[in-house]
Amino acid sequence: MRLPVPFAITASVSVLCVSLLGGCQPQQGDDTADQPLTTTSADAITAAGSSFAAPMFNQWLQVYGTEHSDLSLSYDSIGSGAGIERFLAGSVDIGATDAPLRGDEDKQFEGHFAQLPITGGMIAIAYNLPGVQGPINLPRDVYADIFLGKAFRWDDPRLIAANPGINLPPKLIQVVGRRDSSGTTFAFTNHLAAINKDWAAGPGVSKQIDWPGGAMEARGNEGVAQRIKVTEGSIGYVEAGFAQRLGLSLAWLENQAGGYVQPNVETGRRGLADGSDSPPSALTRTIPDPQGARSYPIVTYTWALVRDAYEPADKTAKVHDLIRWTLTEGQQYAESLRYVPLPENLVQAALAELDSL
Repeated sequence: MRLPVPFAITASVSVLCVSLLGGCQPQQGDDTADQPLTTTSADAITAAGSSFAAPMFNQWLQVYGTEHSDLSLSYDSIGSGAGIERFLAGSVDIGATDAPLRGDEDKQFEGHFAQLPITGGMIAIAYNLPGVQGPINLPRDVYADIFLGKAFRWDDPRLIAANPGINLPPKLIQVVGRRDSSGTTFAFTNHLAAINKDWAAGPGVSKQIDWPGGAMEARGNEGVAQRIKVTEGSIGYVEAGFAQRLGLSLAWLENQAGGYVQPNVETGRRGLADGSDSPPSALTRTIPDPQGARSYPIVTYTWALVRDAYEPADKTAKVHDLIRWTLTEGQQYAESLRYVPLPENLVQAALAELDSL
């Protein structure tokens, strides 16, 4: 039986992690992510989960904490899978995940909770090719084959054809993937399964997979981004903001319409709208292969898992007020961190769900 351990990283410490790297995570060999938290004070609100959304959460906690100095706020960037586990075990107040709970995943949870989208973003495919003047274009069939282990050279004829004028080196491709249970991996594999029948029949869609063909592995978006940065010839998937803040090269990806699109707030917004002028308001809808000529093809929401009631009782209003603020005033901070603000109709649907708890 594991004993609970105290956990307290204040909002100010979390922000330091943003300034250095874009989020915080346990280091390799650190078992903090496997230890449950204790939350007892009404003035201490703890959140944990998605490394994809860690910079956004840390920014929110910094700003909200400045305005509510009576609160102790913390976010632990441990990956969506671990965040879900902690929330369902009752050891954190808010879980953050890039993969909505499905089926009976919540069977161990006693009580009621909501899954509320709170921000959107893009998963970039980043690479390390010194001396190559990019960005490079990645056709859909090629990047699926790369992560399947079927395309393993940078001078693959299909890559050369898609990148006229770029001298791609005769080097092996080194794939970098996630080791931990990850909503980023869920969103990425959800996309690959939608565009490639071999992926759908093989690794499939999951928060954690055995990488075909072998891959270097790292924990968190932070770890994957750092591994790509120090490994020549590497390629991996990572939240676009992390990759950009580290100065990684980002590929332009072929979308469903056949165009090559870079990851930015506008193409991400179009992807999350799925080619529609009126974005869907379904709270747990995923968009594995967006329509639209200018849509970035790999996008995801991050969801906050929020209980209907907390102990002590006066904590409930404080947690709900924080989430309400992220859905309203907090959305203005998304674009500066290269996230996508929620469309207004989705914000209203999430607020209605929160108010119904």
